[in-house]
Amino acid sequence: MATDPTALSGAADPDGPDAIRLTWNALPRSKLEASKSVIPLAACISPLRISPSLVSLPYPPLRCKPPCLAVVNPFSQVDFTAKIWICPICYSRNHFPPHYQSISETNIPGELYPQCTTVEYSPYESNPAAMPAPPPPVFLFVIDTCVIEEELEFVKSAMRQAIGLIPDHALVGLITFGTQVHLHELGFADLTKIFVFRGTKEITKEQILDQLGLSGRHMGPIGPKGPQQQVNGFNHPSAAVNRFLLPASECEYTLNALFDDLQTDQWPVEAGNRSIRCTGVALSIAAGLLGACMPGTGARIIALLSGPCTEGPGMIVSKDMSEPVRSHKDLAKDAAPHFQKAVKFYDGLAKQLVSQGHVLDLFASALDQVGIAEMKVVVERTGGLVVLSESFGHAVFKDSFKRIFDVGENALGLSFNGTLEVNCSKDLKIQGVIGPCTSLEKKGVLCAESVVGQGNTTAWKMCGLDRSTSLTVFFDVSPSERSSQPGHANPHAYIQFVTNYQNPEGQMKIRVATICRSWVDSTNGTEELVQGFDQETAAVVLARYISLKMEMEEEFDATRWIDRSLIRLCSRFGDYRKDDPTSFSLHSNFSLFPQFMFNLRRSQFVQVFNNSPDETAFFRMILNRESVTNSVAMIQPSLIAFSFSAPPTPVLLDVAAIAPDRILLLDAYFSVVIFHGLTVAQWRNMGYQNQPEHQAFAELLQAPHEEAQIIIKGRFPVPRLVVCDQHGSQARFLLAKLNPSATYTTAHEVAPGSDIIFTDDVSFQVFSEHLQRLAVQS
Repeated sequence: MATDPTALSGAADPDGPDAIRLTWNALPRSKLEASKSVIPLAACISPLRISPSLVSLPYPPLRCKPPCLAVVNPFSQVDFTAKIWICPICYSRNHFPPHYQSISETNIPGELYPQCTTVEYSPYESNPAAMPAPPPPVFLFVIDTCVIEEELEFVKSAMRQAIGLIPDHALVGLITFGTQVHLHELGFADLTKIFVFRGTKEITKEQILDQLGLSGRHMGPIGPKGPQQQVNGFNHPSAAVNRFLLPASECEYTLNALFDDLQTDQWPVEAGNRSIRCTGVALSIAAGLLGACMPGTGARIIALLSGPCTEGPGMIVSKDMSEPVRSHKDLAKDAAPHFQKAVKFYDGLAKQLVSQGHVLDLFASALDQVGIAEMKVVVERTGGLVVLSESFGHAVFKDSFKRIFDVGENALGLSFNGTLEVNCSKDLKIQGVIGPCTSLEKKGVLCAESVVGQGNTTAWKMCGLDRSTSLTVFFDVSPSERSSQPGHANPHAYIQFVTNYQNPEGQMKIRVATICRSWVDSTNGTEELVQGFDQETAAVVLARYISLKMEMEEEFDATRWIDRSLIRLCSRFGDYRKDDPTSFSLHSNFSLFPQFMFNLRRSQFVQVFNNSPDETAFFRMILNRESVTNSVAMIQPSLIAFSFSAPPTPVLLDVAAIAPDRILLLDAYFSVVIFHGLTVAQWRNMGYQNQPEHQAFAELLQAPHEEAQIIIKGRFPVPRLVVCDQHGSQARFLLAKLNPSATYTTAHEVAPGSDIIFTDDVSFQVFSEHLQRLAVQS
């Protein structure tokens, strides 16, 4: 029934073959023990992560009887004689259907192989005739024209490149906006035809359709009463689709001609005023158009924004320059008059796009804020991408924008119409999900009373998802009285994740991942819990949890919460004698955790000072959707030293790592910094690398650049590359991330040629001493 997957083995992968990581891999048996463990029980899952060992099966999955509906998996007990399988989640007995009759202990289907805990089903592969014709992907570009001429040229250049990369059959549409919104009718190649909308007030979906001639009142060939075409089971007014959304191959010439003529917004801007920009209306019209033409199919609105919305719905600041754009201080004091209204507008837009199955991607390139903090709700709920840069000419924008349309090994693997269902043993309850998704409000006995993120459901919708999309599912331990009694307790807990999605080629796939973990009774000792602790996942889960609480709870003090949680954790799992800080030690599974928390306290997720609300929203959106490995780099960057005396070696994230004859490479996820020590910079400025006898120095200078390019190539958004020298102005990108073990107060103790940090922050050494003293207190 399937090829033997025993030969297939994945390379060493921190996320494992299932791309699922739990904070605790041994589960506390009682609610009390779970609360004593401090770190919540949560799973970080990357549903579409590519694994070389993934087995694909050309038939639909076999499910347990309702209400369970779990998919058969390697943990199912099978009676080959009676052709029965027992579901490990609900213990129901299920008969195999007739087409499984040939199974035996020597001929088992792929989904029952012990190592196939994750499999992918292609339900239509065995019967291609039954599969509906895959709809073409849709890209509707929404371009802000309130920019200077130079920036508009960068946008045109990026757009021409994108149109050349988009598959020929993909549908493309174009909206440009400034003071007014211009919807371009691409089906009129001989004549430029534009629909103009005022940007001052909210327009309903019905009004949009009426103005475009797409409402039911219009008879004849341009309305829904005209000729219909079916896409993915939906009827679409073909003429309407062909007027505004055309295959890339048919409209490439028209679009390039449009870009040649495209000008910056011609509306006059009075002195002391901002440009009049109606972002909210433009996005409303994009959503309304896609809802009329392509409901339920994979479509993306790709918005290129270059400044704040100053008019109409979604407005974040007035036209008058004397009113500053809201800051974190304004939001904390409730002194941002437009914020709540804009968030409410985008919340409504999110609901509309989710119901249509469409995605909003945001490319914000501006020195000012554009309103990402307000738009976060719609981008995150639809599973959209977000990129923040200073200019459309910056490599961060240009390289990230190009990667959306790339094919081949560097492709993002953009998929559509995803749903995630979670099923688990009855002693676990699902609290909710943090990440790029929306609740499908599928309530049931598995829903916990306490909610984290998108809760009160066992299923979520992901309008857009890709290979790096990660979600965090929170669980509550709530054993029934019977299961707590000796003899009734099942030693294992099972969790199953079922992801339905439409891949980039338009085929429907179902990926099923089932994991098994042991229950442990920690009343007799914590050894088993300690052995199952994943400190990297725990740090990432806490970062996501704290970021959410900072947004939802006004009075939440994140730094204090982290400190208290860390003290409780060390007090519970540390090894020490009461009231003797010198005796304190931590198991290797916990040894890095205090360091992660020290860096999390100082990170951009917790410290909003010096960041705008837009930057904070951007950082948190990326944190919530990336893998554990990438998220750890955001919390605690990695540092590699390059020198003549040793091969490239990882070094501590400490100011002591700086030396005049070293080059340091910092990977802080959002930025990659190449930092030259003083002596290295002087040699380079003298041009030694160009002399044949100093070939080794030329290679030393080149090595960190090659390493940086490898890091940058695998990232989205593309990180900012900073090349700087010791004592140079951009050295701050490195110094801000280092442990301040040497500050201006201890400058006399620093080795010659090293560096100090001008800060009053405590160093990690001082932080650790305080932690040990408080953890061992009786």
